[in-house]
Amino acid sequence: MSITVGDTLPGASLLVMGENGPEAVDLAGKLKGRKVVIFAVPGAYTGVCTTAHVPSFIRTAEKFAAKGVDEILCISVNDPFVMKAWGESTGADAAGIAMLADAEAAFTKAIGMDFTAPPAGLIDRSARYALLAEDGVVKVLHKEESPGTCEASAGESLLAAI
Repeated sequence: MSITVGDTLPGASLLVMGENGPEAVDLAGKLKGRKVVIFAVPGAYTGVCTTAHVPSFIRTAEKFAAKGVDEILCISVNDPFVMKAWGESTGADAAGIAMLADAEAAFTKAIGMDFTAPPAGLIDRSARYALLAEDGVVKVLHKEESPGTCEASAGESLLAAI
């Protein structure tokens, strides 16, 4: 069963590339006492993720900040090396978006947002969604019906809902 509005996000250890290699990121620590936007994608460097989803949050980053959002996190079931390179190539890093790897899909599975599509080579990947969490509690949640679309979960759609 997937998370819904009003649920508290579970703790998770995600990965980010630091100066000396992969570093653990405590998701609960990032959420505690803060207003955070999380958006997740099926895969780094995939079509819609790269051409629509990440750019929508780059375009809206300053508007989210103006609404009191402390940080925007992008989560994908990829390794931290790929997430770092993808963040650099898309401009997400420069926009201040944290690119976090859920390498084992543990967080994605814990919130019920995992899916598998063998014909596309996507195994244990994340559904496409965007949410606003305040102090770790989901306040707004937009999940796409199809991982190949980016409408409900786009930055503009989430921004309009908060």
